[in-house]
Amino acid sequence: MGSEIKVVPMRVLVTGGSGLVGKAIEHVVQEDGGKLEGEEWIFLSSKDADLVDVGQTRAVFEKYRPTHVIHLAAKVGGLYLHMKENLHFLRDNIKINDNVLQTAHEMGVTKMVSCLSSCIFPDKTTYPIDETMIHNGPPHDSNLGYSHAKRLIDVQNRAYYQQYGHRYTAVIPTNVFGPYDNFSQKYTAKKEGSPVNVCGSGAPRRQLIYSLDVGRLIVWVLREYEEIDPIILSGE
Repeated sequence: MGSEIKVVPMRVLVTGGSGLVGKAIEHVVQEDGGKLEGEEWIFLSSKDADLVDVGQTRAVFEKYRPTHVIHLAAKVGGLYLHMKENLHFLRDNIKINDNVLQTAHEMGVTKMVSCLSSCIFPDKTTYPIDETMIHNGPPHDSNLGYSHAKRLIDVQNRAYYQQYGHRYTAVIPTNVFGPYDNFSQKYTAKKEGSPVNVCGSGAPRRQLIYSLDVGRLIVWVLREYEEIDPIILSGE
């Protein structure tokens, strides 16, 4: 009789696992029966490691030894904070992304799916938007630091493929809503009975996608999508 072949499990490390999209992915794989046999899923939060720090990033990767990574972690804030501290958001997010991607490379991660943002698209553009238009012009000035840091993930993914053949890719969700969203600050006015200042004309249109749908799609991208080109995730 031949010796049995030991199947190496697929160990998926999810950074930013306590956020809206991270919790949606956890729901999909843990509660909706989306986890396949041989898969192990680890969901990290900022309490597990400060990914701005390369030493902490390395330590958490060495602890869990992932074969696959879903990279959701980012330094984010509200509109006015982004406008005030664009440099801060640029530098911290560049560090986070480089630490995660380079550590994954050094530790032999088979595949990585990073999460970009719809704000990375050019401020002056034509519609409909597609994935080829990401770098066709500057993003809006209000969050240029965060947007450029996110764009660099796409550049870095292509460079890892060109130089090492890595299958690192990214998804670009539209505006996400659904279970596990954080409304603690959004409903302060309702709790306190204070007035709400509504800005803008109401003319801009937004495309939305349900958080659990995003979770299912990201899991599909991790398992099935073999391209390096990023892919837009949008609802109908």
